[in-house]
Amino acid sequence: MGKIGCITFKIYRSMYRIIDFLSLIRYASIWTTILSICAYELAHRFWDNDLPLLKILSIAPWVSFFITKIFTTGLVSRRIWKICRWFNKSLFPDLNGTWEGEITTSEGHQISAKAVVRQTLLQTQIDMHTATSKSLSLETTPAVESGQSKIYYVYRSIPRNLNWQPYVGTTIFDIRVVSEGDAKALELSGVYFTDRGTHGRVRLRQVTSDIYADVSFY
Repeated sequence: MGKIGCITFKIYRSMYRIIDFLSLIRYASIWTTILSICAYELAHRFWDNDLPLLKILSIAPWVSFFITKIFTTGLVSRRIWKICRWFNKSLFPDLNGTWEGEITTSEGHQISAKAVVRQTLLQTQIDMHTATSKSLSLETTPAVESGQSKIYYVYRSIPRNLNWQPYVGTTIFDIRVVSEGDAKALELSGVYFTDRGTHGRVRLRQVTSDIYADVSFY
């Protein structure tokens, strides 16, 4: 099994998301029950003293929908995520934003690279651009190993030169916090392998939290 096959196998063996689905279901059920009862009590007290308890069954689905929407909407979930990370620094970092850095090939050549990361509690997408190619995510899997946050990244790269064939590559990014003077920034660093038999190293540093910035070279 080649390098790409080994990394892909490891991804599917250690599938992980920012939030555990089982915990999401449990908390959604608990909060659906609590908020449904509260909604029923408010309606019972202020609008209809004879409101039957069975009416709660018509309230619960809407409450469940509202809670699910909160966890699956990027704007809202990122606020919750930020608050949770303030209390627990070990939670997976928010990687949303634009990144800049370079790719160093095995021959020692350096290529400027930019990327945009779009991340929610349920999925992560990385689009990377250089002057000669564009890479799109096939699978981007967050993982935590021995307390170290990582990203398993499988991508399809489309060369700018139409005479060159697209190829598939893999990278395991380590996520680090680096200092820039008095400021700190997140950095992605890892070795890549492609099905063309090439390899090298990628280093990217987060420059903004803007997920809509144009990072293309062409």
